[in-house]
Formats: sequence, structure tokens, C-alpha cells
Amino acid sequence: MISGVTGHMNGDHTDDNLLIARAFGYPGATASAMVGVTEAAGLWRVTDADGEHELSVAWPGGPISERPEIRREVVALYTAACAKLGVPARGEHEEPASSHHGAGDAADETHGDRAAHREEAAEGADAADRPFSVVIRESSWSDHSDSEGATFMEDIMRGKGSLQDYIDLVAQHYFMYEALEAAADRVAGDPRFAGFHTPSLVRLPALEADLAHLIGADWRDRIVAVPATLEYAARMREVAAEGWVAGVVAHHYTRYLGDLSGGQYIAKRVAKQHGLPGAGIAFYDFAELGDLAEFKNRYRAALDVLGAQLDADERARMLDEVRTAYAFNTAVFRDLGQAKLAAA
Repeated sequence: MISGVTGHMNGDHTDDNLLIARAFGYPGATASAMVGVTEAAGLWRVTDADGEHELSVAWPGGPISERPEIRREVVALYTAACAKLGVPARGEHEEPASSHHGAGDAADETHGDRAAHREEAAEGADAADRPFSVVIRESSWSDHSDSEGATFMEDIMRGKGSLQDYIDLVAQHYFMYEALEAAADRVAGDPRFAGFHTPSLVRLPALEADLAHLIGADWRDRIVAVPATLEYAARMREVAAEGWVAGVVAHHYTRYLGDLSGGQYIAKRVAKQHGLPGAGIAFYDFAELGDLAEFKNRYRAALDVLGAQLDADERARMLDEVRTAYAFNTAVFRDLGQAKLAAA
């Protein structure tokens, strides 16, 4: 139902998912991923020594009817889980003033709306003096939402998607990363980008291998980008052509941090469901990076350094671009879902 929200939780809040699982039903949980949202509860798929389980946790404030309420209730669940487990809650989970504004796709905002978001983001970052990596996570919360009926990614995460659904997703990744990694190459010489990109992150060779395994040697002739993917790739190329490092980082962060977090759950789910022990899911294999948690911490530290180098207007502009990237991701899932319905 709300695959953008689950993407955010599985990309930026994997530890929070685990705390919620341990506090509300599975104290021995070793992995937890948010897989859905209803008006009454959040839904997680949890792994412990006994296998996989579905976990439904009721919203502390009761049933919800508006998408902006999701963030409030997830934060309340996280806080309650911390209290139950005796773990200190992070200050970043306090409700920011901007959380009371309605949510909407970044791609549909007017220039006036964007200006208001930039002002709020800049003032919020300066007033609280928070790490820029935290500001990025908080400022993008309202954009982790899907249009009604866009369940394509949620179905994959819950084991309801077909192998063809997964293949279609891999194909879109190819077009995305072709543009993203070309963008990274264009700004690679800029010192401000040095802390973000490493050869071990590069995904194109793995995607090519996955597509050859999943489709065949003629895969290049058989894959097609949905309209939203074409627009997404065009935007990344536009940002790179401008030489806008912070803009490239906005897209880099949105894609790679998701791959390193929720993407690892997707790989396990797809591998188990479709019998892909390695070939076909190489895209998600980041073994060369070493400890993924440590790498993500270094990445977020690099975001903090970059944020300190940007003035308020440039920070706000970068936050806008992060929100735009999330909106493009949502649009891609929507297009994939519509294409699937049309082919049925």
C-alpha cells in the first residue's frame, strides 16, 4: 500500500525495524523489514531462529486516515519499543514542526511549495544544529509515499511478486545505474565527492550479469525503460551536466543507501522465492565493501562533512533533490505496476 514508506524504513531505519520486532513479539529477531501499512497497523516480516514471521503492530494512536500520520505513528512505535527494551531513543525522532504539513509528490510541487520547503529545511537544520545526514532523513519523510494502488514493490518484498516482476525491476535498475554511475564519473574529480563513491559500489557489471542470467544473452534487446525511469535517468544526467556535486550526491545517497539496507532484504526474499542462490541477485552483493554498517556510517559522516561545506540555500536545494529522487522512485514503481496490469 505504501511502498515508499517501507522503502524509507528499510533503507534508513533498519535498526528501528529490528527494535520494533524485538519489542512487539519476537525478542530473538535477527532481521526485520517493514513490508506494509494499513490504517490500523504497521506490518513487518521478521526472521528469528524459528524462521520467518509476519508481525502486525497496532498504531499507538489508533487507526490512521491520512498519509502524514504514518510518520507520527512509526515514530511513536519506535519510541515505545525503545522504552520497552530499555534503549535510549534518538533525539532525531522528535516530531519536527514540518511534519504537520500535508504530504505530496515532490515532482508535483509548485515553485512556491518548494521554496517553503527549502526555507523550513534550512531553518530547521540551523536551529537544531543537527548532523546533515539526519536532516536529510527527516526532511524527506513526507515524500516516502505512494499513490493509491502502487503496490508493485510491496508485492516483491512480501513474496507476492512474480519472477517477471523482479526481472522488470532489474531492467529499470540497469537504466537508472547507467545514468547514475555516469553522473558519478563526471564529478569524480571533485574533492567534495571523494567520500561517497568507491569502485566497490559500482553496480553496472553486476546488473549486466543478472540480466544475462535472468533473460539471456540478448537481454539488451529485450528490456525497456518505463516512462518514469527515462525521466529519472534524464534528471540524473542533467544534474551531472551542470556539475552540481550536491545534486549528484542526492541521487547517489537515495539509490545506494537503499541498496545497502532494504535491498539486502529484497535479495534474500527473491533468492528464496525464485531459487536464485547468487546469479540473478548479484546487484545486491556488496561483499567487497566489507562491513555494510560501518560503510553506511562512513557514508553518513561524509554527508555531514558535505553539509558543513554548503550554505543554507545549497543545503536546501540538495534536500529538494533528495525529495525529487524519492518521487522518481515512486513513479517508477507506479509505472511498473500499471504496465503489469496492462499486460494481464
